[in-house]
Amino acid sequence: MSTKRKFVADGCFYAELNELLTSELAEDGYAGVEVRTTPHRTNIIVRATRTQNVLGEKGQRIRELTSVVQKRFNFDEGAVELYAERVQNRGLCAQAQAESLKYKLLGGLAVRRACYGVVRFVMEASAKGCEVIVTGKLRGQRAKAMKFGDGYMIKTGHAGEVYTDTAVRHVLMRQGVIGIRVSIFLPQDPQGIIGPKIPLDDVVTIMEPKEEVSAETLLQQQAAKIAAAEAAMAAAAEPAAPVEPVADVPGAY
Repeated sequence: MSTKRKFVADGCFYAELNELLTSELAEDGYAGVEVRTTPHRTNIIVRATRTQNVLGEKGQRIRELTSVVQKRFNFDEGAVELYAERVQNRGLCAQAQAESLKYKLLGGLAVRRACYGVVRFVMEASAKGCEVIVTGKLRGQRAKAMKFGDGYMIKTGHAGEVYTDTAVRHVLMRQGVIGIRVSIFLPQDPQGIIGPKIPLDDVVTIMEPKEEVSAETLLQQQAAKIAAAEAAMAAAAEPAAPVEPVADVPGAY
């Protein structure tokens, strides 16, 4: 298989797998999937907020999902394995918040109240910024878009790719489909746990100034250096002492 075909095949596999898990684990706080390929086995890590529900009773549900993936993508027996991983901070996970907002709207909560609740929860989770966009027939027959935001948000450039986590969901309401887009601007984390390691381009860090040395100390250091240099020159200019010849001692040999 050529490199181009392999990239396309990997992308199709990831897209279909993500769609399957999104529909199957939506109520369990599904927050993304990671595929790790080794020569002998393919490990699929499913990230969710409620991992116990993903595993099921005595691991039954995760085994069922493993069987479905294995049969759909023609994996050999034991060649694919699914694992569940808990999301460390669900307030900084856009997919988890989009699913939460989706079920709030399906439950009949008012759009404005639901969106402001999500924005407040995200900002309390130490995010730098948050934006929620809801479009569709929110009230009445006329479709419109509502935008709710707080904090700092960069959408373009490298920072927009690295720092912004975005998720889109479609809510099938009785009056029509409502679209949800949740964008979270992550904080900078030197450990790389809750956010990217690299700092933003426009962040300026002012270092502490070095301790200043007084003028008297500098003069003393210079005088000591000059004295040491003069002493070394004087020692080099002194003539060497003559070496006296050693008299032959009879019977020494």
